[in-house]
Amino acid sequence: MLVAVAGFSFASRVGAETQLVNAIQAVVHDSVITFAELQDRMAPVKDVLIRQHRGQPELLQQKVTTALNENLEQLIERQLILQDFREKFSQKEQQDHANKIINKDIDKGIAEEIRSEFGGDRVAFVRTLRARGITLERHRQQIRDRIIASWLRQENISSEIIISPYKVEEYYLSRRDEFKVQEEVKLRMIVLKCAGESEAAQTRARAEDILRKIKEGATFEEMAGANSEGSQRSQGGDWGWWELTNLSRSMADMARSLQAGQYSGVLSRSAGDDYWFCQYSNGVPTLARHYVADLVLKKEDLVEERRFETAAAAADLPPPVEFYLMQVDDKRSARFKTLAEVREQIEQDLLAKEQRRLANLWLDRLKKKTFVRAF
Repeated sequence: MLVAVAGFSFASRVGAETQLVNAIQAVVHDSVITFAELQDRMAPVKDVLIRQHRGQPELLQQKVTTALNENLEQLIERQLILQDFREKFSQKEQQDHANKIINKDIDKGIAEEIRSEFGGDRVAFVRTLRARGITLERHRQQIRDRIIASWLRQENISSEIIISPYKVEEYYLSRRDEFKVQEEVKLRMIVLKCAGESEAAQTRARAEDILRKIKEGATFEEMAGANSEGSQRSQGGDWGWWELTNLSRSMADMARSLQAGQYSGVLSRSAGDDYWFCQYSNGVPTLARHYVADLVLKKEDLVEERRFETAAAAADLPPPVEFYLMQVDDKRSARFKTLAEVREQIEQDLLAKEQRRLANLWLDRLKKKTFVRAF
């Protein structure tokens, strides 16, 4: 269902939303969906779209309109499910469900929301609801509706769906290109962070001392476990397998230059999306590569490369924020994943597809017996 949200223009969203806050967007049986409900549901989506399409007003408007229609359709579907709930169960049965199951889940959901989004600060949580014009009771009602809708979906969609081996193999053969894996490397990293520009020389010296011990016979794994400040320290700096295309461009370029079993010299990175990645020899930057990241297109470009003969020649580089040592434990050429590797993934994809098909059939039946009108 495609519904144009009348009067909504992103460029003038403040005035439009103020006028439409109480406007009816849809009617499902005797329940209404207002612009305020749609606006509340859209708030986090709009924030993401603004970041992704800053400086592209026409594309931003298109994305917002599409998201509005998708979210309105989801609100309509939820109301259809809630209407079915009211028709199937008496008032007492509905209350029993609420008391026995739903209220506990609501409390659990709010507690998790306060913990994950507000750092456990309940006052900040309530203040945010108030700023959005939502009472705590209304928020509880919204969570209750989501729980009921989720529960009824599970009740009305068979859990006995069987995905045959034939369907899995057919899916694999017809979409084999989707299972192509680019060149991979198994990495181990030692990460040392700089507290500030004044700490760079000291941190670099630490990295050089670690490198010296590795050359003298210490294993990369034990040095990572003892010194790395990265999240994989307890695993001996083990990053596991990575496709080169999924690493930052600077890391991929370095990993590509090493053979299996080799480790790098001391490396460093400056801050930001426009950064320099340097290689050192005897405490002096010898090679610096300048990368620029495009966060919207999710790619990085190498825009400049410099080689240095002296430390003075590298004096104008931005200060590093991290130093690294990298070891390539192993490499794999580009290949296609085997059916055994992706069987579980395919089964989950086919299961989700069949569940969506059954859900759509169920929702279509609900629409046929319920009055629905979108404005």
